[in-house]
Amino acid sequence: MDELRIGTRGSQLALWQARTVASRIAETGGPPCRVIIIKTTGDRLSEAPLSEAGGKRLFVKEIEDALLRNEIDLAVHSSKDMPVVLPDGLRIAAALPREDPLDAVVLPRSADGRNVADVGTLDRYLTAKAAIGTGSVRRIAQLTRQFRGARFEPVRGNLDTRLRKVDAGEYDALILAAAGLRRLGLAARITLTLPASVCVPAPGQGIVAIETRADDLAVLRAVAGVHDRAAGAALEAERAVVTKLGGGCQTPIGALALPVDDDALDLIAVVAAPDGSRVIRAHARGPRGEAAVLGARVGAQLLADGAEEILAWCT
Repeated sequence: MDELRIGTRGSQLALWQARTVASRIAETGGPPCRVIIIKTTGDRLSEAPLSEAGGKRLFVKEIEDALLRNEIDLAVHSSKDMPVVLPDGLRIAAALPREDPLDAVVLPRSADGRNVADVGTLDRYLTAKAAIGTGSVRRIAQLTRQFRGARFEPVRGNLDTRLRKVDAGEYDALILAAAGLRRLGLAARITLTLPASVCVPAPGQGIVAIETRADDLAVLRAVAGVHDRAAGAALEAERAVVTKLGGGCQTPIGALALPVDDDALDLIAVVAAPDGSRVIRAHARGPRGEAAVLGARVGAQLLADGAEEILAWCT
């Protein structure tokens, strides 16, 4: 192959992901890559809350359409943006090593560059009238009890835009994926990360996924060398939870699979009512080679414990 055409969104983080994939393919002896920016419906509807605009599928549809039309050879996504049911003829062919999968609290910075509060004063700072910026149903459902009385308000735009908004006083805090901040050299903006015991992250959070045509053997060979088995197994387990639950991108489902030793995964998952009134958790451990089975087992446990009632409420 003379080159590989990589389809991606045009945000700063999306371009970091695509260029990282291109660099790693080159490092493993693959062909040179050309990055092609594709504007998605999600990019055009930059102000509408995702739950109203149609969910995170809006960030991948046009890219997947280009892949199916053979206008690009592979697509690079934040895997948490991908629906569990892919279009016929497409597959997740590889995953890069996982970055920090947790959610992070980001506070405003004053003119001298200091946070307006720190971990020790966070509870006092986030008073009953605090405005916390996040458009994630999953985060709101889990954090309503943690930040009692706070108002959760939608926030859209790329990472720089969101940070400018919180620093300008439009929000008292943001909840963002720690992975994006760390990848763009903004780890210093993280006031604290939220442990999974407080907020289970989105399935696939922190994992960059490479999507290809299922029958394109040349491209499959080219990306095989960049695949991280641990990240791939975690992604498979987490997506299997969502598949078992029948949930979509805007249902309040969290799942996180962490490696244990060399050949096992520890999987925690949650389904929460949107208003935080009910939270159901499940946990299991299993072999990495049976990641999908592990995810289905945890999903079945959530259903047995009443998750179906919550999910019916969300549809």
